[in-house]
Amino acid sequence: RRDSYLSDLKFVAEIPRSSEETIRVFSGKYWNISVVDIRWYKGERPTRKGIRLNMEEARSLLHVLENIVGEENENI
Repeated sequence: RRDSYLSDLKFVAEIPRSSEETIRVFSGKYWNISVVDIRWYKGERPTRKGIRLNMEEARSLLHVLENIVGEENENI
């Protein structure tokens, strides 16, 4: 396939939000860069909403989310 070097993403997880909407997480290579892709799906179709992060950006986001979730747990 001509564009196989563009994207080699593998499905990792699905997080349901409602009966119609889910978040799907993929990881792999995009233009030979390791990435995490997080995308909203409605049924089986991806929406335009989502984010693709390289691994450095993903680590930064993970750190921020851990802090937010940790703070939330302290308030319970």
